[in-house]
Amino acid sequence: MNNPLAPDLDRAFHAHQAIWSELRGARILLTGGTGFFGGWLLEALTSFNARLGLGIRATVVTRDPEGFRLRRPRLAGDPAVSLHRGDVLALEPLDEPFTHVIHAATAASAQLNANEPRVMFDTIVEGTRRVLEVTRRSGARRLLFTSSGAVYGRQPPDLSHVPEDHPGGPDPLKPGSAYGEGKRAAELLCTLAGAAHGFDAVIARCFAFSGPYLPLDAHFAIGNFVRDAVAGGPIRVGGDGTPFRSYLYGADLAAWLWTLLARGRPARAYHVGSEAAISVGELAATVARVLGVARGAEIARAPIPGTPAERYVPSTRRTREELGVAETFGLEESIERMARFALLPPERAAGR
Repeated sequence: MNNPLAPDLDRAFHAHQAIWSELRGARILLTGGTGFFGGWLLEALTSFNARLGLGIRATVVTRDPEGFRLRRPRLAGDPAVSLHRGDVLALEPLDEPFTHVIHAATAASAQLNANEPRVMFDTIVEGTRRVLEVTRRSGARRLLFTSSGAVYGRQPPDLSHVPEDHPGGPDPLKPGSAYGEGKRAAELLCTLAGAAHGFDAVIARCFAFSGPYLPLDAHFAIGNFVRDAVAGGPIRVGGDGTPFRSYLYGADLAAWLWTLLARGRPARAYHVGSEAAISVGELAATVARVLGVARGAEIARAPIPGTPAERYVPSTRRTREELGVAETFGLEESIERMARFALLPPERAAGR
C-alpha cells in the first residue's frame, strides 16, 4: 500500500538509520498504538522494518481492533503488526516474550482532566502499574514511557525554555493538576520497577506536536486552526492569544522516540519537543498566511495588561547532545503537511 507519509519519515530518520540495527529482531509491545504517538511510531516501524529486513514484530494493545483496522488498514495489515484486544486498566500478561515495551497509552483529554480529575489520575497510574507488570513478566529489557512536560506544573513566565532538571511541579491542591501529578507518579513507578526487576526504564517528557494524525477537533490549538483554515476560515482563537507553545512534527517525534527506546539512558528523562516558541495568536496568523486564509484570524479577547504570558516550551539540550537528534521540519512545513493530509480522500489517507 502507498504510504503518503513515507517521504517525511525518510527525511526525519536520515541521520538516525543506525538505530534500527539496534532493534533488529525486537519483539515490541506498544500501548497507545491508535493515538497520535502510536500512529507515527507504527508508520516508522512498518516502513523501515520491511525496507531493511529487520525482523521486528510489534503487538499493539487496543480496545477496538476492528476500528483500528478500518481507520488504518495499512498499519493493521502489515505482517509485522498484530493487534491485541485489551485496555491498559485491565491488561493481563500476554503469553509471549517481549524485548521492548513502549507505554504510550494515556487519557490525554483536557475535558476529562477538568471534569473527572480523579479518573484521569487513576487511569494514568493504574494503567502504568499494569504495563509494568506485563513488562516484568515478559522479560523485556527496555521500557519507554511517554510522560509529559506537565510534570513541571506551570512554567515560570521568566523561564523561556524549561530544562529537564527544573525543580517545579504541579500544585497538588488543585484538581486540574491530576494529569501532571499522574505522570509524575507514573515516572516514579517506572524507575522503581526498572531498578527492582532489571530492565531499563527511559522517560520521554513530551510537549506539543503537529502533523497528520493530530485531532482537528480536540484541545490542540494547531489542529483546530488547520481545521478552520481548511474550512475557509476565519481561524478562531478562543483566548487572548498570548500563551507560548512550540510544535515538533510527527515524523521527528517518531525519530526521537525510537532513538530513546534504543539508546536512552535508564532512569533518565528526556524532553521531546521543539524549542521554536510561538504565541497562540502568532500561530493562528501563521496558519492563515501559510494556507492562504483570506478571512485571517480572530482572537476572542484582548490580553489583560501586565499579565505575563503562559509558556509551555522545552529545552531539548539533553536529548540533542546525548542522542544526536534534531528537528528537521519547521512550523510552516508542518502546517502545510497537516492541511494536505486533511484534504486527502479518506481511502488515500488510510492507505487503501
